[in-house]
Amino acid sequence: MNVDAPNKITPVPERRDILGTDVTAIGRDAAIAMLAESIAERRFTQVTFLNAHNANVAVADARFRQVLPDFLVLADGVGVDIASKMLYGEPFPDNLNGTDFVPEFLRRQKDRLTVGLLGARRDNALAAAEKLAEHAPQHEFVFLHDGYFDGAEEKAILDRLEEIRPDVLLVAMGVPRQELWIAGKLGGEHCTVPIAVGALLDFLSGAVPRAPLWMRRLRLEWLFRLGLEPRRLWRRYVVGNPLFLLRVLGQKLSGKAGGG
Repeated sequence: MNVDAPNKITPVPERRDILGTDVTAIGRDAAIAMLAESIAERRFTQVTFLNAHNANVAVADARFRQVLPDFLVLADGVGVDIASKMLYGEPFPDNLNGTDFVPEFLRRQKDRLTVGLLGARRDNALAAAEKLAEHAPQHEFVFLHDGYFDGAEEKAILDRLEEIRPDVLLVAMGVPRQELWIAGKLGGEHCTVPIAVGALLDFLSGAVPRAPLWMRRLRLEWLFRLGLEPRRLWRRYVVGNPLFLLRVLGQKLSGKAGGG
């Protein structure tokens, strides 16, 4: 497969324990190469992202915590970078938030891929598919279903996945439902690389605006989102961020990390 990555075996990178979740310490180019290799070899690889909020959810939700070892977990956001500095003496190599990483990964794959979209609201997912087709026109984007389905509809979704077996499946159902669904329902017969993408389809559709570029560069997008939806997100950020840092401090004091 002709992909925008070296044609060689990707070395196994270091993983860092952040509140009980192993996060892969990998740079952007190496992460793209790793996923491209999985697709080329048709190796089933589940992918998600860990930020401060997701780490807090994993601490509180045993089911979520138990499935995460089966995922390639990528570092997302300034919170996990601060945690890595506290625990391991250095930040993660790159901020691999899914909203930026996933579109870049798709853009950089030269050969045609089939990319399934599952989740979010129907209108948002369809608009996101159109946006992705503009961004990476070499690929085929297939909308499967919105994120609101019952058991009968789920069976039809899984049957459709077996029929088309996309190279990449973007699953946008929110944390932890999307990871639990991937872990509990999908296998190599359904797709090659399922990625839990959270609000990506809402962002791509324009239904949820992104922070200005200067705020993203300063890694303050969380503050922009809090300003947009304070009633829904205040607990996640105003309570959750300090709680996350306190938990990381507790992990450091307990000696359960490699940072000393």
